[in-house]
Amino acid sequence: MLMKHKNISATIASLLTFLVFTSFLYAKDQAEVQVSAEKLADNIYMFTDSGGMGNSTALTGNDGVLLIDTKVADSVDKLLAKIAELSNKPVRFAIITHWHYDHVGGNETVAKTGATIIAHENVRKQMGIEHDMKIFNKKAHPAAETALPLLTYKDKITFHMDGEVVKVFHLEPGHTDGDSVIYFKNANVIHMGDLYFEGLYPYIGIYSGGTINGMINDINQILPIIDENTKVVPGHGPLSNKAKLVQYVSMLATIRDNVSNLMLEGKTMEEVIAAKPTQLYDEKWGKGFLPPDKFAGLVYMDLSPELP
Repeated sequence: MLMKHKNISATIASLLTFLVFTSFLYAKDQAEVQVSAEKLADNIYMFTDSGGMGNSTALTGNDGVLLIDTKVADSVDKLLAKIAELSNKPVRFAIITHWHYDHVGGNETVAKTGATIIAHENVRKQMGIEHDMKIFNKKAHPAAETALPLLTYKDKITFHMDGEVVKVFHLEPGHTDGDSVIYFKNANVIHMGDLYFEGLYPYIGIYSGGTINGMINDINQILPIIDENTKVVPGHGPLSNKAKLVQYVSMLATIRDNVSNLMLEGKTMEEVIAAKPTQLYDEKWGKGFLPPDKFAGLVYMDLSPELP
């Protein structure tokens, strides 16, 4: 058992080093990052950036702008500038899908414009505490008070703006323990946050309540809500649809089962990774920021009885 945890720790350290390095490269190239807008409906837009950070969505109209996620601190000004090209109204509300830095980094800037930051209650909790990432040898410090959500909800909340019904709801812990999904009912657009990474293996926030089982269960609860015409905004990756979301959750379930079965055979993390439990999906999903061996190791950690 001791050797098992030493092996897990070594692999986690490798994974965390990789993630920190990727974040450093992104920050270093931030000046070159451009934010672009894609029209999803008459007054709904999806915002992506060339750095691959979290997607944002905005509802625009006479009632003001409702924004989903504020990106990272260094690109929020570009996001706001792009929104200003589409609307002469201020950002009135900013809904945050979860607490990770690439989705909340612009909170303070957006709040200073007069917007109200809104999120699930666990987002405020996670942003307000220090996260001791022991394996990463890194600490995530509490956010500034002005960056924290001003309003929080527990289960669901609905906005009525510019003729649109915007349903915001929380399911069981998936990517983190505070995920919000936002459904624009009339426009038939849904913003999934990081429950959904299109075209790349997802990061699972195992240190803040995230689990691959929760992600799978959440998506399976969302699928009956949408139809083949729904425009699905992933937390990362291009605009998607229900058929692609079905493929994604099938991929997650198969890899989970592959890893779980190998673990039941008593294989160590290194042996599980060497068995290539993701191989069937690597061509499509394994070329993003989490390569196949890192994702397999992350799933192994998630399914381990004790989190290192």
